[in-house]
Amino acid sequence: MSSRWDAPDPDRRDACGVTADGAAWLASAGPFPRSTLALWEERPHAPVVLPCGSVFDVVSAPAMFGRMMLDRLWDEGPGSGPVAAFRGRMLLFAAPGTAQRLPSLLEWEEWSADGRRDGRTATVPPLLCHGNGDAITVPAPLGVEGTGAATRWVTAPDTRHPWLPGPEILLWAAVRAARAAVRISISHASDPDAKVYDVSRRR
Repeated sequence: MSSRWDAPDPDRRDACGVTADGAAWLASAGPFPRSTLALWEERPHAPVVLPCGSVFDVVSAPAMFGRMMLDRLWDEGPGSGPVAAFRGRMLLFAAPGTAQRLPSLLEWEEWSADGRRDGRTATVPPLLCHGNGDAITVPAPLGVEGTGAATRWVTAPDTRHPWLPGPEILLWAAVRAARAAVRISISHASDPDAKVYDVSRRR
């Protein structure tokens, strides 16, 4: 495998390039890993479609909410596995089985879009969970530089055995991202034309 795939700094959180080991891990998800690697060797800027369910699951979130989840994972939690941005969504690579378990955990904790009617409803936007029987488009190993790219790696895989968060960790991140979103919306909800009354002297 060509060393040109190696990210300049594999410890960077926002690496756009996949290492040779990371490419081998991704390719192992497909039925023909050698063919996938040969394609990438010849066309390192080519995205491919890979199946979910055996090597990884993927949780797809709206871009802003997904970024908030990612921030929670890195700032307060154990970090994340590989993460990609694809057409306005954030793709969080997760442990196999996550796609089946996470929706029921959100529903059980009453944080899903169909949750309670007392304020938690829709605080976590619908998350698309891709597992057995699903496939996703994986960004090319050599991503496009710049945060404006529509399809790119946010956290690129750099090992043959990357750590992948499970459903409980992603539930934790989603709930904390939702709470942060609620705090932001409340802090920006004030009406500049609203009348303000001094009630400090009322009894």
